[in-house]
Amino acid sequence: MVHAHATITFFRKRPAHLLLPGRELCGHVSVTDIGIEQSVLRQLDVRTFENTPSLWRQFLPQIAVDRHKYERGHTVVFSGPPHATGAARLSAKGALRIGSGLVTVASPPESVPANAAHLTAVMIRPTATVDEAIELLNHDRTTATVIGPAHGVGDRTRRYVLAALSSDVPTVLDADALTSFESCPDELFSAITSAQQSVVLTPHDGEFRRLFESIPSRADRLTRCRLASQKSGAIVVLKGPDTVISMPDGRAAINCNAPPTLATAGSGDVLAGYIGGLLAQKMQPFEAACAAVWLHGECANQFGHGLIAEDLPSLLPKVLDQLHRCD
Repeated sequence: MVHAHATITFFRKRPAHLLLPGRELCGHVSVTDIGIEQSVLRQLDVRTFENTPSLWRQFLPQIAVDRHKYERGHTVVFSGPPHATGAARLSAKGALRIGSGLVTVASPPESVPANAAHLTAVMIRPTATVDEAIELLNHDRTTATVIGPAHGVGDRTRRYVLAALSSDVPTVLDADALTSFESCPDELFSAITSAQQSVVLTPHDGEFRRLFESIPSRADRLTRCRLASQKSGAIVVLKGPDTVISMPDGRAAINCNAPPTLATAGSGDVLAGYIGGLLAQKMQPFEAACAAVWLHGECANQFGHGLIAEDLPSLLPKVLDQLHRCD
């Protein structure tokens, strides 16, 4: 196997320059202009992109002088049982930091004391039943929801997920919300297909294999992610050092800025909150997922070694300020 010091390619990078292990084998990649006109891209109907701010920056929510918090969206994050409340709080803080005007943790009554002890700007809503969850999701101010982080695996989570998918709010399904459908993935995919709003799935490799068992593991990550989007009807964020974001229509982006320090407990929960917070502000769903993934990686880059998930939301303002100064 050749480990190059540098690689030269023409016109545009190829997927092999971005996906592992190719990215590590290429060394420094230089893209050289050999006179191919930009108009060729339109003729080719390009569907694969490197996930950089140029792909989504124009869609980022803007803060207007006359906007109030209710116009900046309301994200609802569902909490798990008392011994597993931290993941939902990480998602909630991520959604709040990325600009959602309001964030509510929908908490089982027995988990309210644990959540209340740690949350200040994030609101808490005791939610004991699926009917109460539906009432909250159908409130006219709720604009996005996140379900799954430490919610528990089983029938209860399946019922909450199906309730969310029957509402009219964009939904991010992470962690336990995915594993709960391991034995009945078609039930989930059918509900997604029938949903009135966008749905984003955020599996890591293990969750992906459990949910998409029929997709050949020998296929590359880009192909597997695309097949998963087509099969499920959802935007799929296949997390990893070379995260891929795909749409059912075939569009896909490969992310390259995530450092290895993101391999820490809870970082995926923050990412789910970032996505939910952008969706709550009515950002286009594919671009919201791509932006959240890149911002997540850049926050980690800003911190360096010793990163833990709790650090990520507090790093986001600096990264966003840097982006806005580039406009």
